[in-house]
Amino acid sequence: MAREEDDAAPAPLTKQDFEALAQFRFGIRRYLRFSEETVREAGLTPQQYQLLLALKGFPGREWATIRELADRLQLRHHSVVELINRAQGQGLVARTADPRDGRVVRALLTTTGDQVLGRLSALHRGQLGRMGTALAVPTWSEVHPNGRENRT
Repeated sequence: MAREEDDAAPAPLTKQDFEALAQFRFGIRRYLRFSEETVREAGLTPQQYQLLLALKGFPGREWATIRELADRLQLRHHSVVELINRAQGQGLVARTADPRDGRVVRALLTTTGDQVLGRLSALHRGQLGRMGTALAVPTWSEVHPNGRENRT
């Protein structure tokens, strides 16, 4: 059963809320720009880097199916197939058939892909360290009907 507060209209945003949201968005964009430039300098597209990261970071195993990658990358199945084709052409990714179901294709990193990802991810981790709190989720103020403001 939902609480009554859940049905209430959201509290209006304050000037500080807009500033916090804008600062957070600015931090995201700074990080993404760094990432895009860094991976392009290494000869990859941002989508290829995201593919490699999704494969290496897939929970519990070293491979993923096309469907799982489509979900992780928020892309359509055919877009992931094309992305894997290009990455495979560069020697970054390999395909294997699932031993339990030959219709299912597994994608996994090659040794080269793993090395490239390791170098790029170390640069990304360094950038996150330099950014400090720029990517911290903002705290929001809540203006209550009595006019007082609480920070959450």
